[in-house]
Amino acid sequence: MCSAAILRSINGVLAIICSIILYDIISHLKPTLDDRKAMLRAVVLSLYPLHWFFTFLYYTDVASVTAVLAMYLASLKKNYWFSALIGAFAVVIRQTNIIWVLFVACTGIIDISLTHGKGNARTAESDVSIKDGLAYATGTSTVGLNLRKRKFVKSVDTVEHSLPGTDASSPSVSSGLVDEIWAILLTLWHMKWELLISFSPFLMVVVAFLSFVYWNGSVVLGAKEAHAVTPHFAQILYFSLVSLLAQAPMHFTITQAVDLFELFWKRRPLRFFQIFLASIVGLLSVHFFSVAHPYLLADNRHYPFYLWRKVIMAHWSIKYILVPIYVFSWLSIIHMLGKCRNKIWILAYFLATAAVLVPTPLIEFRYYTIPFYIMMLHYNNRDDQSWLLTGMLYIGVNIFTMMNFLFRPFHWDHEPGIQRFIW
Repeated sequence: MCSAAILRSINGVLAIICSIILYDIISHLKPTLDDRKAMLRAVVLSLYPLHWFFTFLYYTDVASVTAVLAMYLASLKKNYWFSALIGAFAVVIRQTNIIWVLFVACTGIIDISLTHGKGNARTAESDVSIKDGLAYATGTSTVGLNLRKRKFVKSVDTVEHSLPGTDASSPSVSSGLVDEIWAILLTLWHMKWELLISFSPFLMVVVAFLSFVYWNGSVVLGAKEAHAVTPHFAQILYFSLVSLLAQAPMHFTITQAVDLFELFWKRRPLRFFQIFLASIVGLLSVHFFSVAHPYLLADNRHYPFYLWRKVIMAHWSIKYILVPIYVFSWLSIIHMLGKCRNKIWILAYFLATAAVLVPTPLIEFRYYTIPFYIMMLHYNNRDDQSWLLTGMLYIGVNIFTMMNFLFRPFHWDHEPGIQRFIW
C-alpha cells in the first residue's frame, strides 16, 4: 500500500484538485470571463513547470500549493472557518505557509473593510442627495451644501477606487496608499467586533503556530541547521526575475513597454527617485545579503547549481549588473498587478512574499510557486494569445526538464545509485 507508485499517485490526484481550484478562483475573481477562457488560464497555470514537474515526485510542494489555494478560495467565498481549517492543514504540510494564512486573513479584512466603507459612503451620498433635493424644493440656497457634497464625493471616490477587481484601481486614477490605509482603519474601527468574530479562526491558527515554535525551538522540523533562518534579501530579487521570465509573453509586449514608459514619463522626478532608491537597495542586497548555501554549492542535481556557477558567479560583476533587471522585473510585475488590485493589496502581497523568501537561505525555485500563482491569478490580462504563448513556453520547458530527468542520469563517485536532474 505504500509503494513508490502509490505515494507518487497522491500528488497526481492533488494536481487535478489544484487545477479545479485554480479554475474556481479565476471564475470567482473574474466573473465576466467565459468558461472557455477561464479553463484556458487554469490549464496554463497547471502547466507551470515548477508545479508540473513535482507532480510526478513525492514532494510536499503540490500538497502545499493545493492547500494554500483551497484556503484562499474558501476565504474569497467568505467561508472563513473552513478557510482557517485548510490553512492549519497547509501549515502542517509546510510551516512557512503560516505567512499565507496571515496574507489570506489580511486580504479578507481589506476586502470587507473597503466594501463596507463603500456601502456606507453610498448611503451617505444618497442622504446628501435627498437633502439637496429638499433644499431645492423649498428654495433654500444650496451653495454650502453642494460644497460639502463635492468634498464627500471625493472621499467616496477614494474608497471606490481602492476596491479590488475594478479597473479604477490602476495607478493612474487610484487613491494613494496612505488614503487606502486610512479608509481601512476607519472601517476597521467601526467593524472591530464583527471582524474579530469572523477572523478569529485565523487567529487561533496563528496562536497554535506560535505555540509550536516555542515548543519546537524553531520554525522547521527535521534538519534545523540546514534550514536556519538567514537574511537572504537577494532571494526576493531572484524571484522577480524568475517570475518575469515565466510570464515573458505577457510582459515583453509593445503595450507593456508603452505603459511602463508613460508611467515613468508622467512623473519623471518621482519615478527616477523610486527606481534609484530600489537600485541602491538591490545593490546592497546582492552585496551583503546574497547567501550561497552549502547545498547550492554541492548538489549538482539542481538547476540553480548551474545558474549560480555559470551565470551569477561567472564574474564578480554579474550579480551587480543583474540588479537593474531585478528592479525592472518588480516594476513590471507591480504595474501588472496595479491594473486590477489596490495599492494596499499589492503591499500585503509583497510583504508576504518577502516574509516567505527572505529568511530562506537555499535558492530553490519551487519555493516561488505559491507567490507566483497568487500573482498570476490577479493579473487582468485578457489577451488569449499571450496565455497561449505562455502555455507553449511551459510545455517546452516541461519537455526539456523531463527529458533531462529521464534520459540523462549520472552517477556520483562518493555515493552509489543513479542521480537525476531536477528543479
